[in-house]
Amino acid sequence: MSASEGAKRQGTGLAFAYITTLFFAWGFATSLIDPLIAAVKRVFDLNNAEAFLTTFAWFIAYGLMSLPAAAVLGRLGYSRSIIGALIVMVAGCLIVPAATAADWYPGVLIALFVIASGVTLLQVAANPLVAELGSRKGASSRLNLSQAFNSLGTTVGPWLGSHVLLTGGVFAAGAVVTVATRSQSLRSIDMAFLSMGAFFAVVAFFIFTARKKINAAAPAATEAVSPLKALSSPWAIFGALAIFLYVGAEVAIGGMLTNFLESPDILNAPIETAGKMVALYWGGAMVGRFIGSWVLSRVSPGVVLTFCTVAAAALCLLVSQIGGPTAAYAVLSIGLFNSIMFPTIFTLTLERSTAPTSATSGLLVFGIIGGALLPQVAARIADAAGALQPAFLVPMAGYIGLTVFAIACARTKATAEVTTTASH
Repeated sequence: MSASEGAKRQGTGLAFAYITTLFFAWGFATSLIDPLIAAVKRVFDLNNAEAFLTTFAWFIAYGLMSLPAAAVLGRLGYSRSIIGALIVMVAGCLIVPAATAADWYPGVLIALFVIASGVTLLQVAANPLVAELGSRKGASSRLNLSQAFNSLGTTVGPWLGSHVLLTGGVFAAGAVVTVATRSQSLRSIDMAFLSMGAFFAVVAFFIFTARKKINAAAPAATEAVSPLKALSSPWAIFGALAIFLYVGAEVAIGGMLTNFLESPDILNAPIETAGKMVALYWGGAMVGRFIGSWVLSRVSPGVVLTFCTVAAAALCLLVSQIGGPTAAYAVLSIGLFNSIMFPTIFTLTLERSTAPTSATSGLLVFGIIGGALLPQVAARIADAAGALQPAFLVPMAGYIGLTVFAIACARTKATAEVTTTASH
């Protein structure tokens, strides 16, 4: 290996390390919504549907901003798009203290939408960039490694977020909601988001310093194909619906967990403890991803996906019918079966879609909007029933729909080759 080749490889490795921090960053930010739901519910005296507007504000950004994000990437390229996304995320974090100072819950929702808009651009840019940072043969391995750090972020987020958001103030033992306790809890929300904003700013600085390495390691981003072209492929539409159901089910469960585990007929745990236990749900997904990568190399992805969706649906049904520690352990274990769903749905769809790969991918990303809508349905059922357990029938229905998709994939062969718009 020549000195120039060695330097290029070292630069590519450093660029990959910087970009992988982005996967951790948006995983952490997304999972912070789970303890935030419990925090705003008590601080702002909200019902379940109102508290779940936090997930709506976050995930609706994927539906509204995915196409503009693709346009930004095509115009600015990878490094400038990523830096711009992080700046937007910092700006969103700064909106939170202004909203809490005004005691204005809609302001918190606006802040979440702004942060999630930045995350959308990060996802649009970072996923293909990781694939470009090295050999094509190793692209899958690099993406799996980056996704593992994303899972690490979703595991750390609820634990650390619960420690900050669900302690003191209105959550202190024996505390009542007063002006003083509300003020203390609002300042905890400020601290969580200002700290997260500082982290995003540091990452943006390091990406800025590495921009030349990133630009040298990857080709210039090209204008994305409109996801609307994927509407010509039934499999692309089917896959987008599957992503809609999966993300909606996963987010609905994660959003309900803190209040569910806290309730007297489940674990009767302190709310901070319940919030930290949500990390087990996301941690199961991280562990399952490593196990799944081994299993998927030996068993048909359609068969594995079918097993996982059936197991998740059965666990949701169990949780909806029983209480106590058994229900708690059952709901936490769903994360293990969620682990392989998103990447497997993505891959199975790309292998069967007759639309251009970029168009199919864009439509699949749009399907993440399910995280905004299905949790609202679950929250309204919980409010109407006066209990959270019946709301688990919503993710159960989602997993049943995913089982239909998985069986269809298992019975249908992949197309001979994935259609792309790139010239070789």
